[in-house]
Amino acid sequence: MSTEPAYSAQRLRRARYAVAAVFCVHGAVTGSFATRIPWIQDHAGVGAGQLGLALAFPAIGASVAMPLAGAISHRFGARTALRGLLALWTLALALPALAPNVYGLCAALFVFGATAGMSDVAMNALGVEVENRLDRSIMSSLHGMWSVGALIGSAAGTLAAHLGSDARLHHIAAAAVLTALGLLACQGVLDLRSAPDEEPPPRFALPPRSAVVIGAIGFCGVFAEGASLDWSAVYLRDELGTSAGLAAASTTAFALTMAVARLLGDRVVDRFGPVRTVRVGGVLATAGGVLVVLAPQPVVAMAGFGCIGLGIAVVVPLAFAAAGRSGTNPSQSIAGVATITYTSGLIAPSAIGGIADLTSLVVSFGLVTVLAFGLVLGAGVLRGSARAADPATSGVTAKAAAPEIRA
Repeated sequence: MSTEPAYSAQRLRRARYAVAAVFCVHGAVTGSFATRIPWIQDHAGVGAGQLGLALAFPAIGASVAMPLAGAISHRFGARTALRGLLALWTLALALPALAPNVYGLCAALFVFGATAGMSDVAMNALGVEVENRLDRSIMSSLHGMWSVGALIGSAAGTLAAHLGSDARLHHIAAAAVLTALGLLACQGVLDLRSAPDEEPPPRFALPPRSAVVIGAIGFCGVFAEGASLDWSAVYLRDELGTSAGLAAASTTAFALTMAVARLLGDRVVDRFGPVRTVRVGGVLATAGGVLVVLAPQPVVAMAGFGCIGLGIAVVVPLAFAAAGRSGTNPSQSIAGVATITYTSGLIAPSAIGGIADLTSLVVSFGLVTVLAFGLVLGAGVLRGSARAADPATSGVTAKAAAPEIRA
């Protein structure tokens, strides 16, 4: 293994800002796509059922391709790999709007998800590496920047939809702009490479047990997030009889709460540690779920959704950070945790809908409350992956994390 280069504090700060910009660009692609789904559905001529099937393909593509990210980083180096994978992801934004039918849409969304997943693993790996070298938490704010990017992309997409623009032109233009911004951002990330004699990681491998355990925490957080984002407006409208405008506002407020909590979450993590932060967050999210289930009025349910958002905001960033410090191949662990969280995001909306069809949305959010309480019970799995406090390793890559950027 090659000797780790020492970086100045200024260089590490620049690397942190560069990775944050990468997260923002990544989120902007998701936000840009989500707002034009109705146009894409009409253009491809697919019904609701076919659209639901097609929208499963991004998660399938991501799950299949994410294990490849480690091998790509090992061969080309962290910066070059991230530059190429992020460019593929931003350019893939143009594909879904070009699909002429359901088959083309499924294929486009498979590629869309595959490039999203690989770039996701690469940028989180570099994020953990910078965090290790700075010796303070930054992953929560990085994911907060992803949320900021998603909000920017969705705002631009909403404006484009309001103006009646063709989504093909919109997404081609957005892809070009985001690709340029992504390439510019990647110039500032750490350029870390594998040692010449280092064995490359396997192209495909099952995630280690540590990643599965950590991924279970991420699963609970992402399930609660996906359920709240997709169903909070429906819950307020159908269960509590609110207006469509107020119901929609609750979803926007939830997304903003998540973004703000993630941007501020690093200070909390540095002060209280990942275990206590997730445990207290789990208590807050559980209390929020109880408020939603028992809410007699819309304002109580909205407060409950806000508590859920605050409670789960840092769960996924901490799960990725923990994965990057676990096992003998942290890159493989990150891919494993990412696969589990992507799966949770895929099944959450349909699971909530299925339970609601059989019973009610109140019962569905009872399940969300139970999973939120799982954060309280399972937070201890993050204990063994905290950043080393040894001054000898402060500002230097921890040996346990080094393979991540070499995988």
